[in-house]
Amino acid sequence: MRRRTLLASAALAVGTPVATAAAAPAPQRPEPGRLPPPQSGTAVRLVAVPHQHRDVDWLRAALQAAVEIEIATIPPYLCGWWSVKDRKSDVARVIQRIVFDEMYHLGVVCNLLVALDGRPRIKEGAPVYPGPLPGGVHPGARVYLSGLTPALVHDVMMAIEAPAAPVTGSVDDPLSIGVFYEEVLKTFRTVGPELSTHRQLNERIGGDLLQPVATLDDIEHAIEIVREQGEGTSSSPADAPGDDHVAHYYAFAEIYYGRRLRETEDGWQFTGAPVPFPDARPMARVPAGGWDQPPPEAQRLLSAFDRTYTAVLEALDAAWADGGPGSLHTAVRTMRRLESPAVELMEIPITGTLETYGPQFRPN
Repeated sequence: MRRRTLLASAALAVGTPVATAAAAPAPQRPEPGRLPPPQSGTAVRLVAVPHQHRDVDWLRAALQAAVEIEIATIPPYLCGWWSVKDRKSDVARVIQRIVFDEMYHLGVVCNLLVALDGRPRIKEGAPVYPGPLPGGVHPGARVYLSGLTPALVHDVMMAIEAPAAPVTGSVDDPLSIGVFYEEVLKTFRTVGPELSTHRQLNERIGGDLLQPVATLDDIEHAIEIVREQGEGTSSSPADAPGDDHVAHYYAFAEIYYGRRLRETEDGWQFTGAPVPFPDARPMARVPAGGWDQPPPEAQRLLSAFDRTYTAVLEALDAAWADGGPGSLHTAVRTMRRLESPAVELMEIPITGTLETYGPQFRPN
């Protein structure tokens, strides 16, 4: 099945949930045929530059925007994952896999940036929640932090990963992450820059192997993996040919609609086996500006969490500066220490509500 047909069928299924799934408003989109104004984001401005005027500086700016996009996806996914009480549930395992995929995507774009003698600015690019996705991708989407709820899955997770459907290649379409990466790949092809493997990292991240890129073929392979894991392949919703995992967008949609995606005579539909929504800690949405006057124990945990999160970002910055694998390993070890204070926060009730606190992901 051609990609356009697949995505149109999946979009139709998303628009018509099965009877057992609660409907929710579709993520906001700009009017058809209109993009937001250029000041809406770096990615939007970059895509508007004609191909003949793009150069290595364009690629460096685009890859820094990609760094910020990838960093922005990880905290909401972590909050959803940490809030699930049964970590052995299928939903928890799916979200965990996607978190590792996003870490791998961050590694890919950092390797690509240093291949052009750039330096990823990870801590500087870390977003504040709630807010839009960096760069202006998916205009209208608003990313927030909360425990796992159908609204978080639909309005944040699915909105982040949504493919541009139908895929027309037109700049009049909303700018999805996949379309942005396609523009990056096209520019690598036309510019043909010299590549350096100095400061690139080689590391296994989850089920993927991060490797240095030395040729255009390496770049095409790496970017295609990133695009397919998020949006699916050109012929199926799988995240890679021959893989039994569906891409992130469809995996989140299965959680939201409570059914597996399956191919029918009428196209791909969410009418397969049930996907039970898991019991989750009721972490409230983190408000703009963070929690207002939390109790002392919550404040202590928030401060500890943010110090650790800052250390993770600084170690990642160092890894692609001159720290190498040692700094990356430090970042991974430090990141594991985020879970305990996050879960403890999710057990502290907010006075006068049935909800609890949770991490803010605000670097010092």
